[in-house]
Amino acid sequence: MTTPDRHALTAWLTDWVTARLAKDAASGAVDVDRPLTELGLASRDAVALAAELSAHVGRPVEPTILWRVPTIRALAAELTTPRATHSTSTTRNSARPGGDHDAPLAVVGVGCRLPGGIDGPEAFWDLLTDGRDAVGTVPDGRWDAFTLPSGPERAVLDRLPRAGGFLDDVAAFDAGHFGIGAAEARLMDPQQRLLLEVAWEALEHAGIAPDGLGGTATGVFVGASLSEYAHLTTRRLDRLDVWTPTGSALSILANRLSYLLDLDGPSMTVDTACSSSLVAFHQACRSLAAGECDTAVVGGVNVLLSPTVTASFSLAGLLAADGRCKPFSADADGIVRAEGCTAVVVKRLADAERDGDRILAVVRGSAVGSDGRSNGLMAPDPAAQERVLATAYARAGVDPATVDVVEAHGTGTALGDPIEDHALGAVLGAGRP
Repeated sequence: MTTPDRHALTAWLTDWVTARLAKDAASGAVDVDRPLTELGLASRDAVALAAELSAHVGRPVEPTILWRVPTIRALAAELTTPRATHSTSTTRNSARPGGDHDAPLAVVGVGCRLPGGIDGPEAFWDLLTDGRDAVGTVPDGRWDAFTLPSGPERAVLDRLPRAGGFLDDVAAFDAGHFGIGAAEARLMDPQQRLLLEVAWEALEHAGIAPDGLGGTATGVFVGASLSEYAHLTTRRLDRLDVWTPTGSALSILANRLSYLLDLDGPSMTVDTACSSSLVAFHQACRSLAAGECDTAVVGGVNVLLSPTVTASFSLAGLLAADGRCKPFSADADGIVRAEGCTAVVVKRLADAERDGDRILAVVRGSAVGSDGRSNGLMAPDPAAQERVLATAYARAGVDPATVDVVEAHGTGTALGDPIEDHALGAVLGAGRP
């Protein structure tokens, strides 16, 4: 049996797709690296294509092949490779070895989009060193569409605190850059859009070409706890679309990045409320240490699309009256809500050194715990905080008495601050004057 020519088969497949799905488009308009389902290929089209391919290449082609090799280029490569050379022990399909659970990790790239016009780590550092304030007020019209112009809802909205950290624009998105169609992009949660852009920037900051990661053991771990977009887009049954579920599900935050970049590592969105991004980072560290992935993209994202949570927090007395968080101060009276997105790229330290990466930070240990049955569902527990701190330092092999700087949670509340302060003192204060 003669193996068909790869270039000729690619051209044949492109012509077939053009004729079947885009009769008014030129063959050159078909992206050979885009999954055929995204081009509009339905299951029955897959069956028809498999039948015609079988006749064209002179051997049976199963319809399920299109879900294993979903693009024209990959399909042409699959069908033009001599069958005797096919092996299940290829790099992509082979089992991954276990890792070193005590090996240190390295942060090699950072991306961020934060209030105050922050569009990268350098701009963030400048804001911190200059001591600038990024707290503003709710953008005009952001919440007005979700309430009636008059009546009880409007009265509640008018009473809400307006202070917060807000991004300049949560709607702008270069869908074409990511190969996402306009109809799908319109129904994507802004959190998905932000994460795609910031994760891409973090990879570039690490010196890694995002579109060159296909087939690699790269994991995606995202922290997010609110799905306000889902509530806003699913209230009206007559406005649902085929893209509504994937556009609004929290799980798709991580999954979409893994899908678009064709990543083989773990892909998960973690929701543990205000610790979500840190727990996502912990999961990434454990995955890297276990050898489940070789590179991890870790992100956290939050967008304040609705006044719902702000209203609830206001009723609970959790928001600072002056719109400023004052952690560890006698004047502490609550938090200030904010939105934004950050992402970091993490590798095993040995791998980063081998690859000549710029090492921004070294991670030697992490830990996660729970308050258990504390004095209320949302109440912190001092003993639990002490345990998780002690565990993290033990795993890192670091004597707490030698630590110089700690970045605190700093809730800015009369209850949360003293509990955190005492826990830090109990673990890090031993042996100090």
